[in-house]
Amino acid sequence: MTERTLERSEARLLVPALVFIALVVAVVASLGTPLITNVATTFHVSLGSAQWTLTVALLSGAVATPVLGRLGAGPHRRAAILATLAIVVAGSALTVLPLPFAWLLIGRAAQGVGLGLTALMMGVARDHLPEERSTATIALISVVSIIGAGVGYPLTALLAEIGGVRAAYGFGLFVSAVAFLTAWRSIPVAPEGRSAHVNVAGALVLAGGLFLVLFLAGQRSLWSRHLTAAVILAVAAVLLLCVWTASELRSKAPLVGVRAVRNLAVAGANIAMFVGGSGMYLLLTLITRYAQTPHSAGYGFGLTTFAAGLVLVPFSVLGFVAGKLTPRVRTLIDAPFLLAGSAVVVGGGFVLFAAARSNLAELLVAMGVLGFGVGGFSAAMPGVILAVTPKSETSSAMSFNYVVRSVGYSLGSAIGGLVLAAGTDTGHLFPDYHAYTTAALVGIAAMAVTAMTATALARHRPPEINPTAATASVPSRRRSSR
Repeated sequence: MTERTLERSEARLLVPALVFIALVVAVVASLGTPLITNVATTFHVSLGSAQWTLTVALLSGAVATPVLGRLGAGPHRRAAILATLAIVVAGSALTVLPLPFAWLLIGRAAQGVGLGLTALMMGVARDHLPEERSTATIALISVVSIIGAGVGYPLTALLAEIGGVRAAYGFGLFVSAVAFLTAWRSIPVAPEGRSAHVNVAGALVLAGGLFLVLFLAGQRSLWSRHLTAAVILAVAAVLLLCVWTASELRSKAPLVGVRAVRNLAVAGANIAMFVGGSGMYLLLTLITRYAQTPHSAGYGFGLTTFAAGLVLVPFSVLGFVAGKLTPRVRTLIDAPFLLAGSAVVVGGGFVLFAAARSNLAELLVAMGVLGFGVGGFSAAMPGVILAVTPKSETSSAMSFNYVVRSVGYSLGSAIGGLVLAAGTDTGHLFPDYHAYTTAALVGIAAMAVTAMTATALARHRPPEINPTAATASVPSRRRSSR
């Protein structure tokens, strides 16, 4: 067997390994969503406390992502990946063992750390795969990190109905252990000549700021009952994030390359990710909540948790299809235009939901349209950022984008909750029918802003980084074909 054949064989094995690991960490982190009610009844805690099984995973993932992104830019990327997956496996074990609720939260926080691996999988693909193959693989990794929730939701809901919450979390333990073994066998070492230092103080400040942001996004009652306290915490969050940004700009070893945000493509892509992510998660929240609303409210379909999870199947299937098609379409259409087009598709999903939701088939169509738009958007996003990013900074650049995405998702969930809460009459459990229409109009506006931002990016494209420049501190550039 020739060396070239061996390399091609290893590449064929590496691609499914990277995609599988990205899918697993997304599924495991999303386990909190369908199990909130089950956790509340099993551990005898309030729904607000049970909600933290989701929030704490998002928080730990948001904090771990930039830290792992920086480690992924250095020589110890393989060790960082294996150590992170070991943490996920240990956390998954805590969620299965018959321990008090506090240990469940610790386990969920450990599982959420795995969200930081998505950017590292992209870095591995860009370093060790041919350019064309790496582009398609990175797009697919980005997509499965989104549709993972749609894959895990119905399965874990079914397991919870059959064997209880421990059985559902047991599924997370199994797949995370398989992911660890897959990484052990498949992940290569990083190229030589790299170094990476983690700004620990910056990581702590970022953790504080993100904690307040996600806490405020998840505690809707705080805004309605204790507005002054909420505003004070919001100001504190902004100050912490400003302090973190200032320290990153002065640091010789920044956690995230904040200076790169000055690049029009990077800044615009992150703005589009923040606003677009808010809108995408808003529609996902609206459809699943509407489907589970009982008939007694005058609308809704009263679906069980498992049945509501099946509503996400069109989202996952069409999201995957869009992710596979996007790299091919990119040969004809620039990535920023694909972002804009995908935002328009998601906006179309909002329009469908606002205008037609009287039967379940209409919800399924809207969910499928949402999935196709989200899949295209997620697959096109890395192309916009990585076009102006050297290979050695792939993990760091994408990790920042994923932090922005996490905050955007949290904001979208919070906006949906606030709009529906405002449309709920006193003494009623469920919002008015028209509150969903109002929330959909908010989403349409968000996707319009996203589409305009992406279009502006397409009109002001900077020179691209030469993809063959692996680690140069001053990357070579190629002339634009335009």
